[in-house]
Amino acid sequence: MAPDAQLEELGAFLKARRAVLSPRTVGLPDGAGNRRVSGLRREEVARLAAISTDYYTRLEQGRMHASAPVLDALSEALHLDEDQRDYLFGLAGKETARPRRRTRQKVQPQLRRLLDDLTATPAMVLGRRMDVIAWNVLAAALITDFGRIPEKHRNYPRILFTDPAMRTLYTDWGTIARSCVAQLRMEAAKYPSDPGLTALVGELSAQDHDFCSWWAGHHVAALTVGTKVLDHPVAGELSLDWDTLTATTDPDQKLVIWTAEVGSPTHDGLRILASWAADRSLSTTPVD
Repeated sequence: MAPDAQLEELGAFLKARRAVLSPRTVGLPDGAGNRRVSGLRREEVARLAAISTDYYTRLEQGRMHASAPVLDALSEALHLDEDQRDYLFGLAGKETARPRRRTRQKVQPQLRRLLDDLTATPAMVLGRRMDVIAWNVLAAALITDFGRIPEKHRNYPRILFTDPAMRTLYTDWGTIARSCVAQLRMEAAKYPSDPGLTALVGELSAQDHDFCSWWAGHHVAALTVGTKVLDHPVAGELSLDWDTLTATTDPDQKLVIWTAEVGSPTHDGLRILASWAADRSLSTTPVD
């Protein structure tokens, strides 16, 4: 898009956003008499953004470049969401300095239904920082009762390093844990300013020498496919192939599933585990 065209589009975008807001929405009085235009007036937007009406008018007319602080003020005044704010900054040719606010991740209803339908297959959904945001009953029976872990601690790397049972559940815990650290570092590359991830790494580095050493190694790995061997207290030895699917509605959500070849001892073990889980009070609903 040519510079002049970008300025025109920026002005049109501001005008369109102004038109969908009411004075009451932004905390202004409705005022007396009929309003000549729908939405906010130019002078109202200018007042909310603490700039002159002439300045704002020139912006809407595509006759002036806006500074980053002015764009920030307009984003707040017009109640722009994160995508709209990024679009505004992009039109103005400015870098958005403020880190994106990450909302709490929620699993989509259709993905939740899929998890519940996988009665013979352990599966869970990992979000940002490898947080466990959803799981099915068989995953809880296989690994741990996620529903009884407080949400702020319901993180796969944290469980792997802080729950002593994990070191006996995984027959090669060291290899599994080292790979998990490499996958977590990949997450850190995607979100270097994530305070939650920074706190998690700091906590685990202080508590576990292995984590600290492996994190310092700067190894990276994607969450893709593999095989894990578990020594389960109920189902015995299980050699499970795991695969990862990315949710189209949120690329930060990964569906991880464990499967075994039909007729194999592990497949039979999963059936035993499913029968055992049916008699327990394992839940897919957090008890926070």
